[in-house]
Amino acid sequence: MGTLYLVRHGQASFGAQDYDQLSELGQRQSQRLGEYFKLKGLRFEQVLTGTLKRHQQTLAGICSGGGFSTDAMALPGLNEYDSEAVIAAIHPHPLAKPDTPELYRHHFRLLRDGLTQWMNGVVSPRGMPSYREFQRGVADALARVRQQTAGDVLLVSSGGPISTAVGHILGTSPETTIELNMRIRNSAVTEFNFNPKRHALQTFNTLPHLDQPEYASWVTYA
Repeated sequence: MGTLYLVRHGQASFGAQDYDQLSELGQRQSQRLGEYFKLKGLRFEQVLTGTLKRHQQTLAGICSGGGFSTDAMALPGLNEYDSEAVIAAIHPHPLAKPDTPELYRHHFRLLRDGLTQWMNGVVSPRGMPSYREFQRGVADALARVRQQTAGDVLLVSSGGPISTAVGHILGTSPETTIELNMRIRNSAVTEFNFNPKRHALQTFNTLPHLDQPEYASWVTYA
């Protein structure tokens, strides 16, 4: 039986013009996770990522902290949904920059609503696949792991694909999958055990590399 480690990217640049860029803290989170993997003696048989910059930068940080290099397979099916397109599908007017707690909460209320409608087939955000197609990309990556490996596998992606993977394994509703998505922290680790036939959830949204008190301020969500 193998173990698949699904890692959400480190803190990105929420509210900035280019979200798809790790912050300085996001880089440190990623390196710290690599140090943790090294302490555990993990050697990954296969490494998968999405194609976004924050995925690639997170993997680079993990490799730096863990002292290893890897030939990762980049799969577009592991890319995040376009949150701006999701919100625009239900709120066509421009949003103010979420630089206050109230605007931040308003942003995520709209995102939850937009995701619910997209996942239930009510809206079709511009430039995005249907949610069924999005699910298929995630399921194809899981099938690749089962079919090609038998040891430890690292997968670096985003909250949407990771929560969709958990929902796929557990058979959750769209609403439950959204709740899982909103709770996944930056650089958090979710573990699946797997064999050639199936995956099974072992852990969800853990931060073993940040458990110590000195890392309390490193725990972030966006």
